[in-house]
Amino acid sequence: MAEAPVPILMYHSVATSPNDATRVLSVAPEAFAEQMALIGDLGLTPVSTAELAASWRSAGPLPRRPVLITFDDGYEGVHRHALPVLAKHGFASTLFVSTGWIRGAYDTGGGLDAMLDWDQVRELADAGCEIGGHSHTHPQLDQLTDDGLREELARSTEIVAGELGAGPASFAYPYGYSSRRVRQAVRSAGYAQALAVGNALARRRQGPYALRRVTVRRATGAEEFTRLLEGRAIARTFARDRALTKGYAVVRRARQVRWKASRSRV
Repeated sequence: MAEAPVPILMYHSVATSPNDATRVLSVAPEAFAEQMALIGDLGLTPVSTAELAASWRSAGPLPRRPVLITFDDGYEGVHRHALPVLAKHGFASTLFVSTGWIRGAYDTGGGLDAMLDWDQVRELADAGCEIGGHSHTHPQLDQLTDDGLREELARSTEIVAGELGAGPASFAYPYGYSSRRVRQAVRSAGYAQALAVGNALARRRQGPYALRRVTVRRATGAEEFTRLLEGRAIARTFARDRALTKGYAVVRRARQVRWKASRSRV
């Protein structure tokens, strides 16, 4: 029997007063607490990205109703607001860090709002949060040269390994953008699995390097959140997002064609 699809929730900032750059993709602390309570009430069991992918790779067991709770970029509110709630429920989670956005020695200044520092990242890891890679400077990876792509992945992996004592096993594509070339590079960089966006439930047939997620936003109410968990009306909920994604995919492919053409003339 085919494995049931799994909701992978994509969070970004958890903040009371987010700035304009992160507001739409932020979640209020009270809403996050309510959403985690709903996960418990509905009988879902959070697992890490590595656990889901390993199970699907080996046909191993999973909880009856698994769900993934993931955070992108590395905003400070994940430690301040999300960690206590996750600890209260005993929920697993995954944080994908853009290493150049984390406060500390490698900070490039690109963070969009208040970001975590490495002590806080370590505290999250010590509390059972899987730490994954999310590139170094958060670029659109499919627009980079081969050398630039390898550098982004290698730098991120090296920093996480140096700070935490172990390299990351899971990756999330910045902006959700990838291509066959990017996925191959992520695999070559040592990652065992990677998450896109797609705003759909994750299924084994998507492959370990293109697992889809659903976006949780500031406007996501309790009723919509429940529908996401149960896989109901997702296509309708994200219809506009999907149309915009398809349109921008055409633009990105055109850029790649022009770039390849310019390279061939050199």
